[in-house]
Amino acid sequence: MVMLLALPLYSHALPSDSNQQIKLLADKATYSERTGVTSYAGNVIITQGTFKMTADNITVNLSQQRSINSAVATGRPATMQQVVTQEKGLAKGQANKIDYNAVSGIITLTGNAKLVQNGASFAGNVIRYSLKAGDVEATAGGNQRVELVFPPNNGTNQSGVR
Repeated sequence: MVMLLALPLYSHALPSDSNQQIKLLADKATYSERTGVTSYAGNVIITQGTFKMTADNITVNLSQQRSINSAVATGRPATMQQVVTQEKGLAKGQANKIDYNAVSGIITLTGNAKLVQNGASFAGNVIRYSLKAGDVEATAGGNQRVELVFPPNNGTNQSGVR
């Protein structure tokens, strides 16, 4: 059974995103009124404005006002994308696990993590990305190293991932 639910999502990227409806598709959804925890399973897709997250499973923690405080997505891989600002463009991330803190605007990608924005990319075991500031922190794991790739400067005034 595919369910479509609407929940208010607080977004720190484009101001217009937080004013958009949220759409959620999943094979299964469960909600606990007591804890405010909603779990979605099976080809889960959440969209609101320019924000989109896909995963095998997503668990959402709601505030008393029924807005999203945080979401944890798992998959092979789980993905997210959002237009950060018109200047910075679309940020795309993927990992085995994505933690989205809607209050702080921090996204943490864990396990085979990759983040791409404006042609620049970061890869590592863990990537922390601030939708508010655009700051990125990448950490290697085990025998891995962090990989950063920046596009050549074409003399245009494009701001990439910082």
